[in-house]
Amino acid sequence: MGKKAVEAKYSLQKLSESEKNKALLTVADTLVKDSEKILAANAIDIKNGEEKGMHSGMIDRLRLTEERIKAMADGLRIITELPDCLNETIESFTRPNGMKISKVRVPLGVIGIIYESRPNVTADAFGLCFKTGNAVILKGGSDAIHSNTAITDSIRSALAAEGINEDGIQLITDTNRETTTKFMKMKEYVDVLIPRGSAGLIRAVVENSTIPVIETGTGNCHIYVDETADFEKAVPIIVNAKTQRIGVCNACESLVIHESVKDEFLPILAKALKEKNVEMRGDEAVCGVISDCIPATEEDYGTEYLDYIISMKTVKNIDEAIAHINKYSTKHSEAIITENKENAEKFKREVDASCVYVNVSTRFTDGFEFGFGAEIGISTQKLHARGPMGLKELTTYKYTIDGDGQIRP
Repeated sequence: MGKKAVEAKYSLQKLSESEKNKALLTVADTLVKDSEKILAANAIDIKNGEEKGMHSGMIDRLRLTEERIKAMADGLRIITELPDCLNETIESFTRPNGMKISKVRVPLGVIGIIYESRPNVTADAFGLCFKTGNAVILKGGSDAIHSNTAITDSIRSALAAEGINEDGIQLITDTNRETTTKFMKMKEYVDVLIPRGSAGLIRAVVENSTIPVIETGTGNCHIYVDETADFEKAVPIIVNAKTQRIGVCNACESLVIHESVKDEFLPILAKALKEKNVEMRGDEAVCGVISDCIPATEEDYGTEYLDYIISMKTVKNIDEAIAHINKYSTKHSEAIITENKENAEKFKREVDASCVYVNVSTRFTDGFEFGFGAEIGISTQKLHARGPMGLKELTTYKYTIDGDGQIRP
């Protein structure tokens, strides 16, 4: 598979923008056409997951619907509307001896992706990798193997119909851990490895891979309710961030509340969260206002629940809020609700995360919502990409040097 991917990457890099866009549109149409087959395969995975007692949040990640397949196809269509960034000259300059040096955007090469659940990642990853001239080898989890196989088969058939090397996407169907470990050691063939999934999966890849890794992190996302917060904004934002989809990395898991507003704000918020069956776990001050709130432990503040549970912490000022968030943050998405411009700027400046929001739900940390089309993941590290990873994040660069006979003295 590694050898096939290396062969495929060179053929993909020769495709013109129009050829790639035409193929992506064919893939999108084929996915919709094959919806019945894909949903039948997904139903097997859902049934297996339920029989194994899989958590409802994970079942939600795993589940496909006609609407979600259509969204996958729409993501690919959006990618065709984005400018092809390959061969873009990032910068250029001329040296005193007349040499012209240009920094040019090029593909990473072969990208490996190890991921759990979320069969939509199969199509999203392919689309972005294909548009940027990268071949991709996918290693999904056993829980979504039927869904991932059906989606990959659909994509490969569309590529073949367009006369394009179908090994531009390959799926490892062996689900045992030994195979995954071997995949992490394929540095000879794979240029970059991207894990998407639980903290345990990401940690295992980082610790065992000999291939350079881009971490896409877990999301212990916070919302800080400032003393000047507009409650009419705050409640819908928090409810949306917590409950719109619980099994996603950009869902809010923890609230930080300025102590001066707790008595007025918390009863209003608690009523809204109870209507969504959210369990609240808070510090002593929060429990003093919300009678049925469960006392929070230290572990609660560092937990990505992926469930209808939220932790709450009161603070004396914005500095304490920022310190608390930076201590427990997974560097994913953090938000402040405030009407104070200085506090908003301070929060944006001092919170260490890939995405920092002011008066907005954290649920917008998403390649589609950022206008990138699909996304390869949300990078929580600082090299070489950070935040939602779109086309440019799947490229590197090389220097080209043009001269006229210059030699080094």
